[in-house]
This record gives sequence, structure tokens and C-alpha cells, in this order.
Amino acid sequence: MKRRRARTAVGAGLAVAGGLATLWIRRRYLLTTVSGRSMEPALCDADRVLVRRTQRIRTGQIVVVIAPDPPLVHLPPGTFPAEDELATTTVETLPQPGERLLIKRAIAVPGDRVPRERIPALREAPETVVPPASLVVLGDNPGASWDSRDFGFIRPGECVGVVVRKL
Repeated sequence: MKRRRARTAVGAGLAVAGGLATLWIRRRYLLTTVSGRSMEPALCDADRVLVRRTQRIRTGQIVVVIAPDPPLVHLPPGTFPAEDELATTTVETLPQPGERLLIKRAIAVPGDRVPRERIPALREAPETVVPPASLVVLGDNPGASWDSRDFGFIRPGECVGVVVRKL
């Protein structure tokens, strides 16, 4: 009887420890799938990547960010709806803020000089350096990328984390 209780207690302890470990991993990491060609050749469509949730970003790292607000009014390059959908595509049918993640390369982090010459959306920005908690991001495949050239800074709170590795 004592052995049975001891085994039950050990089993319950392992279950709790496993649950806590799973919770820690989920809060610290994200597994996501690349959709689109904007990061080719580094990442291709359908690649799975492991992302470490962090706000500490270095220039050159591949990051996952929340698509900026306001909602996408224009679809990202390389995303074309079928011809019969073109007439019915409205802002309401497009992803809402926070529902779509973007994978891009950080080219300027807080404190770096604003790269006005590369980013048309920032040519008139009053800042001379990237503001705290903001980023400037570009896709590795510029012809198929919707990035800071179109929407400017990634604002504070929109960075999810850094790609750790391709799986």
C-alpha cells in the first residue's frame, strides 16, 4: 500500500514537472512555418523555424514581428488573389493587426542610424537614430518582400523574437 502511494506521488510530481517544463518552453519559444518567398534564399516557403521570444535583437538577425497596424491595405508582393477574388477583396477580408507574423532581417536596431537611403518610408522620419524598442527590417528577397520600405519602423511591442534555427 505504501509503495502504491509512493508511486502515485512520484507520478503526480513528474506530471506537474512536465507540465511546468512545457509551459516554460511555450512561453520562451515559438515554432512557426515560413509562408512566401520574402526571405529566400535564407528561408524558403514551408520551412519550419524555431523562434526564441526576446526583445534583444542585433543587426543582421532574422526576426519574427507582428504585421504592423493599420491592417494590410495592399497585399504583400507575391501574394495575388485569384481574379474572381479581386473584385471582392476589401480591408475586412485581409488579416487584422496581430493575426499575421512577418519573418524579416533586422537591418537597424535601437541606437543605429536610420537607413534613409534604403528605406523610402523613413526618408521623412524626424528621428536620426532608430527609437528605443523599434526596428527596421527588410526581406532578403526585396522583389517579394513587404517590409520597412513600405511601412517604416517596427514599433515597440511588435517584435516576437529571433529565429534560432531552421528545422
